Amino acid sequence: MSGTIAAVSSNGTYSFTKPNRESITLIAGHGVEGDVHAGTTVKHRFRMAKDPSQPNLRQVHLIHEELLAEVAEAGFQVAAGQLGENVTTRGVDLLGLPAGTRLHLGDEAVVEVTGLRNPCAQIDGFQKGLMKQVVGRDDDGAVRFRAGIMSVVVTGGVVRPGDPVKVELPEGPHRPLEIV
Repeated sequence: MSGTIAAVSSNGTYSFTKPNRESITLIAGHGVEGDVHAGTTVKHRFRMAKDPSQPNLRQVHLIHEELLAEVAEAGFQVAAGQLGENVTTRGVDLLGLPAGTRLHLGDEAVVEVTGLRNPCAQIDGFQKGLMKQVVGRDDDGAVRFRAGIMSVVVTGGVVRPGDPVKVELPEGPHRPLEIV
């Protein structure tokens, strides 16, 4: 399985959306250079309030571009970076990946998938009703979170729109993604 990077985004201050960039630099064990969520320990405000010493399993947030097309069909206009992601991919079923999958981004960078993003109320603050588009139920009634995946940086490097994404699945048995 492979795909491409549609957009890259970062923001040095706490803000729901992140502006698109020409490139971002990933730093091993740290995250996106200059991004407010980069660091070895958790940087998300809610998690910091609970325990600021916990490891940062949310260094890089990825969303598949196909989700943006799906919410557009429901009447929402959401562009890359507007849901707070750092990397917007095309052609990769991010939500179907098991935990521990490694994504090779561009020529050098590698991130390891840690889990699902836990969508927050800020999504409805951005566009009322959007939360119902990214959180739903499957045919069995189980809650499905579709607001992207989280990862940590294993190998640093520069990442740009148009770069390839190569998927490296972990050895089995595979663990499904859970909220991190």
